[in-house]
Amino acid sequence: MDLEQLFVSPAVSWAVTPRNELGAAVNLAYQRFKAKGISIFGGFSSDPGAVSDRGYDNSYGAGIHLGWIGHITDEVAVGATWQSKTAMSRFTKYAGLFADQGSFDIPATYGLGLALTPTRQWTIAIDWQQIDYSGVAAVGNPIDSLFSGVPLGAANGPGFGWRDVSVIRLGTSLRLQEQWVLRAGFSDNRQPIPASQTFFNILAPGVVETHATAGLSWSASAADEISASYLHAFRRTVYGSGSIPPAFGGGEANISLGENSFGLSWAHHF
Repeated sequence: MDLEQLFVSPAVSWAVTPRNELGAAVNLAYQRFKAKGISIFGGFSSDPGAVSDRGYDNSYGAGIHLGWIGHITDEVAVGATWQSKTAMSRFTKYAGLFADQGSFDIPATYGLGLALTPTRQWTIAIDWQQIDYSGVAAVGNPIDSLFSGVPLGAANGPGFGWRDVSVIRLGTSLRLQEQWVLRAGFSDNRQPIPASQTFFNILAPGVVETHATAGLSWSASAADEISASYLHAFRRTVYGSGSIPPAFGGGEANISLGENSFGLSWAHHF
């Protein structure tokens, strides 16, 4: 499976008072998706010809994003954010795979944050975010209804069974002289995939819970900045429990994931 997403978010902001700022953005979203080699699920679909090996399909949609920042003092700031569910057009080529005839919306999120600036060079931030996977049938609905006769692709049909997730993040940024900025971060979230849902999530094993990041920026000149980053997603395994039904041979599906990501960017200020 391959799912790619692109967001373009034109935004505006207002300084309502000297210490309060509001922001709003329109999230314009594009997705493309491809699945191959999973035709075994065609026999359990409302549209067997729209499950696997159909090439890429495209999906488009929009939502809104709102935010607020309040500066309690020069050293303490708080913030809040809310993003609506992004309503997407259907993946018609995969109408037999995703619930509601190929619907694959992007879930709503909301959160709170706190930033402390002990000195002009040093910032510490912590935030909490909630991701409402249960609001998207294709992601949040459990697979169980498939085994009671509701086919894949049906209205409010089976999905990946992801739970809503709360995420806690901690980050810090330290400016050294005028040219260098060092950054580090850590995040931890609730496990989205229950042990009973591992079978279908072989296709989407998003089981990582803990991430650590590090990065730095170098101001090569007044107009140019070069940044590098590293992310490590700690390997996590979810062991299935009653996960594979007899119709698929029985037994358990265990899923595991760990990741490393490197980034390098260059910014030029005109």
